[in-house]
Amino acid sequence: LIVGKKLIPAILHYVAHTGSRELFRLAVLSIALGVAYAAAELFGISLALGAFFAGMILSESRLSQQAATESLPMRDAFAVLFFVSVGMLFDPRILIEAPAALLATLFIILIAKTAAAYLVVRLFGHQAPTALSISVSLAQIGEFSFILAGLGVSLAILPESARSLILAGAIISILLNPLLIELLDRLPLWHVAAETGEFEPGPPPEARGREPIPLTRLTDHVVLVGHGRVGSVVSQALREAKLPFLVIEADHDAAADIRRHSIETITGNAADPEVVRSANLGAARCLLVAIPDAFEGGQAVMQARQANPDLLIIARAHSEEEVLHLKKHGATTVIMGEEQIARAMIEDVRQAVLAGREAVDTRGSTTAPALSE
Repeated sequence: LIVGKKLIPAILHYVAHTGSRELFRLAVLSIALGVAYAAAELFGISLALGAFFAGMILSESRLSQQAATESLPMRDAFAVLFFVSVGMLFDPRILIEAPAALLATLFIILIAKTAAAYLVVRLFGHQAPTALSISVSLAQIGEFSFILAGLGVSLAILPESARSLILAGAIISILLNPLLIELLDRLPLWHVAAETGEFEPGPPPEARGREPIPLTRLTDHVVLVGHGRVGSVVSQALREAKLPFLVIEADHDAAADIRRHSIETITGNAADPEVVRSANLGAARCLLVAIPDAFEGGQAVMQARQANPDLLIIARAHSEEEVLHLKKHGATTVIMGEEQIARAMIEDVRQAVLAGREAVDTRGSTTAPALSE
């Protein structure tokens, strides 16, 4: 509550403001290892479980996405070491010595767990194809099971043979899971569901169980998607211009901060049809997509274009592929950050060159006799 929510996010923000990418990466690594070690020493848990808590703490910062991006090279290295160590722990003799126990383990992972997930999703009101897709995707166990198994062995509440069974079950289930998903994709589930009346009228299952988002009363307004580094600058300019606008922000904490400035805010994913509907894009003046995720932005652009074919839509992108993607989905204008930076630099150079030429021309006209001498 104190270190995770206050101290560590403050440290990350301070380091980020130094402008040093290497220092930020080092801070992320130091915090992760420091929290993991402190958790292991203070509470007697494993370093792996402590690292899991470190990830939860880092997610409290608004810079968590940047932290995850900066740690990608380290993540790849640690992932290799992790799975190599897991492979070294695996005892292949378990396949011969306890085939029945291994089959029972696989039955629990692939069948029992899948069936339980299917029932849970169905109990929440989702349709059968959706429930089956989710349950099949969960028909495996991953690295967290290794952590729990290791903890169980160290506490002498789990025999060593059980860890070998869990490791074997995890490896086999991870190998089989893509095949099961591929098999599921080949089944005509959606056609069968439509023919049997499985689809029910009304709102989509994802929208059930939550409070409806009220429709904004704003008209002839600007809709701003995302309030990060780009969106915050845009919203400040809109406020200074006294233009009516609302913000769509997925982060709950960020949305709460925006509301404190008396800005109408919709909390949710911009690709959610319910969120798009509540923004009243049919009566809007303009849509500004300021989020860096081109996939989510493309979904928002596509739905906005369907809601208002004449709407002005301006989006941001980081590559030519993203520009083409957003324009394909209906964006009027797509601005690529690197291109704008290059244009600004060229314009500054052009202005400087012109100013230098004017100065040279002025000096040349006033000191021509001296220069000729």
